[in-house]
Amino acid sequence: MINVSQPSLGDEELAAVQEVFAGNWLGYGPRSEAFEERFARYLGVEPGHVLFLNSATSGLFLATELLGLGPGDEVVLPSAGFVANANAVVATGARPVFCDVDPRTMNPSVADVERVMTPRTKAVMLLHYGGLPGDIAATAALCRDRGVALIEDAACSVASSVDGRMCGTFGDIAVWSFDSRKIITTGDGGMLHVRDPELARRAHRLAYHGIAERSAFTTAAQGTDRWWGLDVEYVGRRLIGNDLTAAIGQVQLSRLPAFVARRAELTTLYDEALAGLDGVRLPPRPPVDHRSTHYFYWVQLPEDRRDRVAKSLLARGVYTTFRYMPLHRVPLYGPPVDLPGTDEAWATTLLLPLHQALSDGEARTVAREFIAAVGECGA
Repeated sequence: MINVSQPSLGDEELAAVQEVFAGNWLGYGPRSEAFEERFARYLGVEPGHVLFLNSATSGLFLATELLGLGPGDEVVLPSAGFVANANAVVATGARPVFCDVDPRTMNPSVADVERVMTPRTKAVMLLHYGGLPGDIAATAALCRDRGVALIEDAACSVASSVDGRMCGTFGDIAVWSFDSRKIITTGDGGMLHVRDPELARRAHRLAYHGIAERSAFTTAAQGTDRWWGLDVEYVGRRLIGNDLTAAIGQVQLSRLPAFVARRAELTTLYDEALAGLDGVRLPPRPPVDHRSTHYFYWVQLPEDRRDRVAKSLLARGVYTTFRYMPLHRVPLYGPPVDLPGTDEAWATTLLLPLHQALSDGEARTVAREFIAAVGECGA
């Protein structure tokens, strides 16, 4: 079976893990801090504003907590997103308000966002679908004008940028995912960026039980009596990453340019192989000043054919899928609303295999089998 996604791990990552074993310290420590600093430099932000977490989902929940969201507040987010986005909002007692997306890009326009904002809107949570940057600059400007916080879910956008500025640095808070399916992986893990210095300070404490920086882990070296005492500032949880996974992350980050370049090559291969296929729409190309990570490669077919083509491909040894189920159709989040662009995308879109370990031969097999499945399923 040719998979939609899979990690790329090798001897360098294994050697990094062996070094951690040899050092006999697996928890959050010097390698986690080094990973944070290196990622901050990569983004072009201050290191103290970046925190390595155990998942991007933890970062989303932490973001809503940092913003003090609660009952009576509303958060605007695209329905074409992962359940973690809505869950992070609902957990605070706030209400998710879903906006529509362009059915081709799967990203909302600034007009889509503004259309559903109300005086109760306290935040906007924006996803860059499949690594394709959305209308982020205009949305960030809208949020500033309205005094509304902007959370960027850059889980799939670790190398995405607009006019040279990295996605995840436009908003007030951002998260990236390093789970096993992402372009760079730490197995599980994520990174958080908080623009405001005081909120960044609080994030570091909330992510480790609410304990202040000057605690048992630093006071012993300073000769303080009873250094085992803890200074607990907030009611926090344990959300931090660890040195074992951070060691993998540092290696993966160094390989990121090659990973993205390879995914771009595969995107071009698919574009050329599938060009002109009757009844099939290929992914939209990003504007000149937008850089994509090419996390997803999506094709779109008429609704009455999409599912049949997917089943045919599965029988041919090619796994396909679609992410994400429209959140406005999940009963947990409230009654359904009318979002035609999202519904069209849900009914017509299919993700083909795309990852940097995919060979040219495998990609050509996917293209060949897709063309055959489309022909088999008729017009």
